Amino acid sequence: MATTLQDRLRARIRQLGMNAANVAALAGVNRSFIYDIIRGRSLHPSLDGLQKVAEVLKVDWEWLQHGVGDVQGASPFGDMPDDEFVGIAYANARPSMGGGAMLDEDAKPGRNFHFRRSWIKDRLKAAPSALRVLHVEGDSMRPTLEDGDTVLVDMNQKSPVPPGIFVLHDGIGLVAKRLEHVPNSEPPAVRIISDNGLYSPYERTAGEVNIIGRIRWFAREL
Repeated sequence: MATTLQDRLRARIRQLGMNAANVAALAGVNRSFIYDIIRGRSLHPSLDGLQKVAEVLKVDWEWLQHGVGDVQGASPFGDMPDDEFVGIAYANARPSMGGGAMLDEDAKPGRNFHFRRSWIKDRLKAAPSALRVLHVEGDSMRPTLEDGDTVLVDMNQKSPVPPGIFVLHDGIGLVAKRLEHVPNSEPPAVRIISDNGLYSPYERTAGEVNIIGRIRWFAREL
């Protein structure tokens, strides 16, 4: 699978257990030189700066720029596509299993979480650019989701058919809830359900809610 300058730089830095600030300091370049490449803002950086960075990372500058050249030791990419990762942006909003603030879909993304590209493509059948990582809080979706769980939201999936767990603004705040379409409702309505039986379900018309996206995956710290 083809990789970009951004992919190669990020992967090599991670492989060597370094970070952008370390590399910039050792190479004698501004941190923005590294960050702009990692964030995809600099596709054709200066050759002088790239050569300095390549020396620190123990690779040929041609490998960084074009993917062709020598890498000292093992390549940061495995031989199989499954070993290649894609960064998914983290959104700072914390949907509550109760209430919260609105998620700005156009907001500047935070740090990336990395997932296997093949898993995103073949299993989730999702576009990485439409995915966001968030943390949820509260107890209304227990035991399915716990306070502090990390969730992966597909913002291309906004339909509650079939039913599932979504991040949405319910007219009061940003929440993570189970949604289902109310059959034969006019105007069309959705039922918003908490998995915790202490919280009662409620209904909203489609015009009263803003569905951010369907939760496709979650992780929990033990």
